[in-house]
Amino acid sequence: EKLRVWEPSNAYDFGQIVNAVTASKDETACADLLTMTDPKMLPVLLSNKLEGEILLIFIQSLEHHVARKDPGLAYQHLFYLSKAERFKVVLALLSKNEKEEVQQLFDLLSESQSDHYSLEDLESLKKVYEL
Repeated sequence: EKLRVWEPSNAYDFGQIVNAVTASKDETACADLLTMTDPKMLPVLLSNKLEGEILLIFIQSLEHHVARKDPGLAYQHLFYLSKAERFKVVLALLSKNEKEEVQQLFDLLSESQSDHYSLEDLESLKKVYEL
């Protein structure tokens, strides 16, 4: 059964949806959630709840379902995700393979053209992700 997601109105709703998406490893539902969520709101909606598992499903969903259709949106989510509380902690705990997944998303974005970012923007964001 496909997981239904809706636009969250607060951090609690967002957390509930993210937990369901993470538990089911449903990248499509996660991509739907990220597509309907304003990237600027990510740090607020995530509050202090960012975990490695969440970061990973966000990265995978952006890579597999969002970046090709809308590279600008994928970039903005990466940018605001890096502003979330606990981002540095979660990043430090990623395994080598998980870091490679993040790198693949950046590679995909560098091959895409968007008005939302330049290659310089992408390079500086890569540094934030310690790549």
